[in-house]
Amino acid sequence: MLLSSCIEGAPLDSLNPAGPVARQIDGLWWLVFWIAAAIFVLVQGAILVIAFVFRDRRGRQEPKQIHGNNKLEMLWTAIPALILAGIAVPTVKTIFELTDRPDNALTVEVIGHQWWFEYVYPEYGITTANIMVIPAGMPVELKLTSEDVLHNFWVPQLAGKRYLVTGQETYLNLEADQPGEYWGQCAEFCGLSHALMRARVVAVDEAGFEQWVAGQQQPAVEPAEGSPAAEGQATFLNAGCTRCHIIRGVWEEVTRQPPAPDLTHLAGRDYFAGASFDLDAAHLRRWLANPPAMKSGSFMPNLSLNDDEITALIAYLETLE
Repeated sequence: MLLSSCIEGAPLDSLNPAGPVARQIDGLWWLVFWIAAAIFVLVQGAILVIAFVFRDRRGRQEPKQIHGNNKLEMLWTAIPALILAGIAVPTVKTIFELTDRPDNALTVEVIGHQWWFEYVYPEYGITTANIMVIPAGMPVELKLTSEDVLHNFWVPQLAGKRYLVTGQETYLNLEADQPGEYWGQCAEFCGLSHALMRARVVAVDEAGFEQWVAGQQQPAVEPAEGSPAAEGQATFLNAGCTRCHIIRGVWEEVTRQPPAPDLTHLAGRDYFAGASFDLDAAHLRRWLANPPAMKSGSFMPNLSLNDDEITALIAYLETLE
């Protein structure tokens, strides 16, 4: 545990804030830390002084007892109360500031599933998964809920934690100063693959965000007739994938509720399966061969696909940018 604190560039480093919301939390944390550190040093120092200076020695009389000393009792009751009151003021102030909806905020709805995050951009009619794309320098308001069990959304470099509760909507603000990729994690145990329920927030400049939005609003590209990708599309439509997944412009109705991730622009996400695995041919092949073997408890079953079907499906999925 001590060695882990020496990691450089740790992806879940909450002490390296990269946005104004995270900096507010970081500032409050350091304030409380140094107050606690000072109290720790004073208390431990006093214990050591008492233990060595007033220790029992041969011939020493029993020291004067202070039990029932009203002045001392009042003093060591009042001091902690004043310290806690002093900490409470900046804490409550920060909490209220973090719950205010920022002006001109981008709204993103975050829906927790076992074991992946779904992102909905109501202003743009976009639904995606695993990778949340936001414009750098713009405040973002997250509206969070869960489709099943209790989850917790946490991107430590951008914001604090917030629960995702079934049938209830919670809120969280975040903002990134600069373009970059920021890692997140479900921070509430939610089942077998809790550790593999990860998140990525990708901040891009304004032009990059507009380009991403325009691309996401387009339906999937139709593969060339007779190509391996066309064979993969046929496999997608006939092998059972359509029970859970949609690809806009190809198949938009599912029988399983809640549905699995929208695959329309899968190839543009870089990661899949709860942002746990790199989106490349090797990982896709292992996944399509046996999803539960890669992610315990996966609701995507083993469809008993043969090598040719898997190869065709990969060729098709790689076109969905």
